[in-house]
Amino acid sequence: MDDLRYDLPVLLLHNLNPEWTSEEISEAEGEVATLGNALNHLGHPIEVVALEDDRLIQRLQDYDPLKHIVFNWCEEIPGIPRSEPRVAAVMERMGFVFTGSPFEVLARSYDKPQVKRLLDEANVPTPPWEVFTTPDVGRWNIFPSIVKLAHEHCSIGIASDSVVTNPVELEHRVAFILEEYKQPALVEEFINGREFLSAVWGNGKISMLPAVEMDYGELTDIHDRLFTYEAKYVSGTRLYDSINMRVPAELDSQAQAELEKVALAAYRATGCRDYGRIDVRYHNGIFYVIDVNPNPDINPLTSMTCAAEEAGYSYGKMGSRIVNLAAARHPVFRR
Repeated sequence: MDDLRYDLPVLLLHNLNPEWTSEEISEAEGEVATLGNALNHLGHPIEVVALEDDRLIQRLQDYDPLKHIVFNWCEEIPGIPRSEPRVAAVMERMGFVFTGSPFEVLARSYDKPQVKRLLDEANVPTPPWEVFTTPDVGRWNIFPSIVKLAHEHCSIGIASDSVVTNPVELEHRVAFILEEYKQPALVEEFINGREFLSAVWGNGKISMLPAVEMDYGELTDIHDRLFTYEAKYVSGTRLYDSINMRVPAELDSQAQAELEKVALAAYRATGCRDYGRIDVRYHNGIFYVIDVNPNPDINPLTSMTCAAEEAGYSYGKMGSRIVNLAAARHPVFRR
């Protein structure tokens, strides 16, 4: 177990969007309270800062950057879509030290083609891919394929129809993405194999937590064997109820070592800081990186939290280790 400092003062920054339902707001407040209480129980002085509009600077201006470390759990500035990187940019300009990746890395994570280029340049296995700005897909001949939004997160735009098995289906799905979301479509080979969520943390010296497998064993239709938006967030649906999380994943020592090698290489290649999650598919002896998440959700039920628990970290100690990683950059609290 790491030698952690539990006296570090934390500002727990999160967003509460006014368009959310009362149930969604209550759920978010409960998750934040759980993390805050877990950190406080260990000794961390905690102040919770809820951002409910676009005035982030005003919300933070009464706090001294020299006296706090910000735990950045802010997924966006309310009212501004895809603004997660802007939260980091504001805090950087104000001089705050915060957990997780910097503006540059968060901004790049919304550019999936750029992430793919970085993985290719670093020789990290990732499925063959191409970006389309028109429905003309005549040059693509790899099937099955998956069609994603080129600039999005959280499985937005991912549904069973995202998996295509022939040129006609591909053309229809690309046209749908272009028309519905007004952005390019990223097409890549669909790796119909085992899926692992690999949490990596650290800076300089980095390590992977126990791998978590998303078990699609109950789903035989290839179109269902992926983590769609519905499967992630809509409880009670068939896909939500059919996909199981296995912790730890069952892998032999050689495969485990190879998965760790690939996950660590992807983390480094994309510039992740403090912690991140590397999503990987395994097929024919190769681990393919299908997504890099530099600021993954860490509520009590997520894969990283479960992996940390498997490694011996309570929820509070997992959060504290992330705070301690950020503290190494702080002008006052670093050792």
